[in-house]
Amino acid sequence: MRDEQVLIMAEKEYEMAELLRKLNVSRPVAMALACLSNREEVTSREIEMLSGLRQPEVSIAMRHLSESEWINIREEKKTEGKGRPIKLYRLVVELDNIIKNIEDDFLSQSKSMFESIERLKHLS
Repeated sequence: MRDEQVLIMAEKEYEMAELLRKLNVSRPVAMALACLSNREEVTSREIEMLSGLRQPEVSIAMRHLSESEWINIREEKKTEGKGRPIKLYRLVVELDNIIKNIEDDFLSQSKSMFESIERLKHLS
């Protein structure tokens, strides 16, 4: 089993999460991506401790990242006691590619909004 340790998010990770939030990435997803960005593999509990997210928020973020095929999920059996296996998360897509994907989505949304504004101008 993994050692319990005090985990602290780096200033760079907080800044990354804040910038992602400005790009309309949900807070749980932004915080989870920041936690995963500089670590080989993390548990949901570690993400909770690092980010201050609650367990349900971590689950929602991990579901989104999994559906986007940006992470790999591995289960590890507990060495003590009973209960569910521990889930370990790892980015499988380079952060640069994830940022590019977010950028493409943002540009597409901006273009659509601009076209709607132009259409409104034409209708008025």
